[in-house]
Amino acid sequence: MRLIIPLLLLITSCFLQAKTIKPFTSDGCSSFPNGTFKQKELWLSCCADHDVAYWKGGTYKQRLEADKDLRQCVADVGEPQIALLMLAGVRVGGNPFINTPFRWGYGWPYPRFYKALTQDEKQQISALNKID
Repeated sequence: MRLIIPLLLLITSCFLQAKTIKPFTSDGCSSFPNGTFKQKELWLSCCADHDVAYWKGGTYKQRLEADKDLRQCVADVGEPQIALLMLAGVRVGGNPFINTPFRWGYGWPYPRFYKALTQDEKQQISALNKID
């Protein structure tokens, strides 16, 4: 019985954690280069846009769309093969189930997983960073 009460408190605290998003941060293209040797930031803006989507989080469908947008953006700057490589990397490494600083929904307390943004959460995002 002594172990059950602390365990229940721990589990309860996980569900009662604050539902407040942290300010937006971007690490560029995470563990991937931001561009080529000649153009060191060639696709950095693609990664920054992708980071906004990952920071916010949302549904599985929204993540898939964000990843496809990243692929298209990198292809549009003239690097279709790099785009496919990056797509593979974010599909594997950006899942919301592992507590990494670049996971899907990284702006929210872990665990968030896949979940549609509520109106309150959208307002927090808008008020915090004027991103919508």
